[in-house]
Amino acid sequence: MILAVIVGLAIGTYAFRLAGVVLRERVALPERVQVLLPMAAAALLAALAATATFYDSGVFAGVARPTGVAVGAVLAWRRAPFVLVVVAAAATAALLRLAGLE
Repeated sequence: MILAVIVGLAIGTYAFRLAGVVLRERVALPERVQVLLPMAAAALLAALAATATFYDSGVFAGVARPTGVAVGAVLAWRRAPFVLVVVAAAATAALLRLAGLE
């Protein structure tokens, strides 16, 4: 049963992507939609990041995770090396959890 679901999803994903390539020239999107599509993708990614930052299994994740993400975001904004961003964010969250601020 699970294999059938996986195969069905794989076929659906492939068909959906193929439809984008095949129908690209046939479907004309309004100019307003073409302008908003990149912003919609960014908004979706931001919503996903916010959900992963603040919630864990539908419950508030605590103070440590959002603080670690904030430290990582500031370092990334300041163009710090990627490894430093990841290590600093993880260390911040770990130290806050060690201090009891889950």
